[in-house]
Formats: sequence, C-alpha cells, structure tokens
Amino acid sequence: MMENLQQRANTLIEALPYLREFWGATMVIKYGGAAMTEPALKAMVLQDVVLLRYVGMSPVLVHGGGPEISDLMRRLGKEPAFVRGLRVTDEETMAIAEMVLVGRINQDLVAAVNAAGGKAVGMSGTHGRMLKVTKQTGEVDLGFVGSIQEVDPTLIRTVSAQGYIPLIAPIGVGADGRTYNINADHAAGKLAGALGATKLIVLSDVAGILADVKDEGSLVSSLTAERARAMIASGQVESGMIPKVEACLDALAAGVLRCHIIDGRAPHALLMEIFTDVGIGTMVVP
Repeated sequence: MMENLQQRANTLIEALPYLREFWGATMVIKYGGAAMTEPALKAMVLQDVVLLRYVGMSPVLVHGGGPEISDLMRRLGKEPAFVRGLRVTDEETMAIAEMVLVGRINQDLVAAVNAAGGKAVGMSGTHGRMLKVTKQTGEVDLGFVGSIQEVDPTLIRTVSAQGYIPLIAPIGVGADGRTYNINADHAAGKLAGALGATKLIVLSDVAGILADVKDEGSLVSSLTAERARAMIASGQVESGMIPKVEACLDALAAGVLRCHIIDGRAPHALLMEIFTDVGIGTMVVP
C-alpha cells in the first residue's frame, strides 16, 4: 500500500517541470478518430482535457466527425467522396455535416466534459464570425468546402478566461452569410496560430507520420516543416494524413513552436505527450 502511494507521489513530482512550463499555456487539440468514437477512449481523453484545465492550462478542442457524417450520408442514400482527404460537399451534404457536427457531436461532447467534472461550452466557427472563409477552389470543385481567410479568437478567449473549455465544430461562414464545411485539421491549425497556442496536438488513428505507410515501425519521431512539405510532395504523406500535416505547417507558420501528431488510440495519449520527456507520435518543428 505504502509503495503504491509513493509511486503516485513520484509521478506527480516528475510532472512538476511540465506543470511549471505549461502553466497558463493554450493547448489546441484536434479531436477525432477512435479517441472520439470508442467510449473507453473518449472518456479517457476528456478526463485528460479536464485535468489540463484544472492544473492551469487552457485546452481548446476542435473536433471532427467524418465517420459519423459519412454514416448518415450512406443511410440517406448518398455516397461520400473525398479529394486529398477533403470531403466533396454539395448543399445536401453541407446540411448533413452541420446536423452531425453542431447538432449532435458538439453537444454530446459538452455533456461528456461536464460529466467528467469540467465546464464546457460548445460553439462552431460561425459563432462570433470566428472562422471567416471563402469557397475553396482547385482543380476539383469540392462544393461548400471553406478555406479559412480570417480567424477571430475573441469568443474562445472570453469563454476560456471564465474557466470553460471551448469545444469547436469546424463550420465556417462566408461573406455571403452561407455556411461552409471546413476540414477539422485545417481549422485546428489556424486556430492554434490565432490563439498563440503553445502546442497543437492532433489525435489520429495512426502512430504518427510514417516514413513508409506500410510499416508502422517506420515512425518519424521528429521532423522539420521543410521535410514535412517534402513528404507531402513525394507522396510519403497521403490521403487523410495530408490535412493533419498541413495543419501543423499552418500553425508553425503562425508562430506555434511545437506541433504533435499522436496516436489517440493509446490510453491517456495527451498526458503522455505533454508530461513526459520522450512523448509519443511525431513532433513537427519550424
């Protein structure tokens, strides 16, 4: 019994340097994948977030909901389509995305954080015109997919200053007042930069960035922004991992010093990343 108590005390003391370093720091966490859909993992992640708030940090969650949107689309007879990891979004798909992200997932997460002992406020990028967007253009017309042009973090700062944990659904608003779907990774990267976050942490369903996508043992533990761009260009980073790396690059360009892509399937992945020397996953630096 005494040994167990001593071990717990030692763990707290080992965390002291990190508690001191990150006191008052803003941590933007992109939340999605298995960590959001599997009940046990979801409970652990949200407990970790509440803990971060109580030890003096300011966590901000930007959540996805891709699998849930795709599931509802199929049930309504629509087949999801993606280009470079971004959802092709016609008007009907946009309505489905808003329904799932804002009406269901966001409010469910608010209730779950509150149940874990925290205080959460749910919002989307349309609130306070937080995420101002234009229609994303390119070789393929993605429909109502927004490219973030301006971020106003005032509402997030106001809510966080009052002790609440902001939960952001990635829906933006255009100059015409229309709503647009935004990739949650991109939204997290832009918000991290606008908030002057100490870290951007992206929870994924893979160990991190792999040098060889077929070999989970080829994890790249740390890389520069230049190498990250080269890996996208060469195809080493592909599909749904592209927006995650682009989010890191956006955040770094805006002054964030450390970005992390970590395995959200690992129990208490956030705590292992923030409170240990080694950390987990891939760290991207300027």
